[in-house]
Amino acid sequence: MSNARHHEWLRHVRPDGLRQLFEHLPGTLFFAKNTEGEIMFGNRHFVERCGCAREEELIGRTDAEIFPPHMAAKYREDDLAVMRTGKPMLQIVELFPSRQGEPEWFITDKLPLFDEENQVVGVCGIVRSYEGSRRALQPYLDLAPVADYIKAHSGEPISVRQLARMAGLSVRQFERKFFETFHTTPKHYLMRLRVLLACDELLETRQSITEIALAAGFCDHSAFARHFRKHMGVSPREYREKYRASTVTAAR
Repeated sequence: MSNARHHEWLRHVRPDGLRQLFEHLPGTLFFAKNTEGEIMFGNRHFVERCGCAREEELIGRTDAEIFPPHMAAKYREDDLAVMRTGKPMLQIVELFPSRQGEPEWFITDKLPLFDEENQVVGVCGIVRSYEGSRRALQPYLDLAPVADYIKAHSGEPISVRQLARMAGLSVRQFERKFFETFHTTPKHYLMRLRVLLACDELLETRQSITEIALAAGFCDHSAFARHFRKHMGVSPREYREKYRASTVTAAR
């Protein structure tokens, strides 16, 4: 088939037929956004996971209006990278709200969307539950006990040697396997988790920043502030001031 016939065929295909495919993929959330980050399409599973009854309630909203700030910021960062490079980002292991609203690990694939002039006009993606993709996630499952331990004890001192013993590997083998699986080092993974958990405490409690820092596992306020700014781009105080008002308003 020539390119001309191919394009002509695509122009006459009704999009609702393709959309129906995503309504029948078990355990799969599908979305599409424009360059401004506004949601243009979401299948039923995605709509429901965002807390909406109908797709019309979701169209035009951004991640920042739906998800916790630290999650929304990460989603937008990845979207911009996909649109800037014009290349897909596959097998992203990230936190996404479960049906109960609790953060769980999901696998996300994101691809750029192009118009007829080959200009990027948005991004689309599918999100699959970590638990629902166990066979495809064997490398992650091998390290699941380690990841669960890190999450349960994130506020305590944790050594790489301790985690390696838990996985039954040498330190070098463990560090290599962990990086191949999560695309980051164990120390960076732990630090990122501590910062994300601290984000929730900053918005949901009235504890002082020092109290939150110590509970999260940081040795002092200074170390916490340094790592927080590295991961979130702002200081803990700036983050609390910026997002607490919107969180309180949304709760009402």
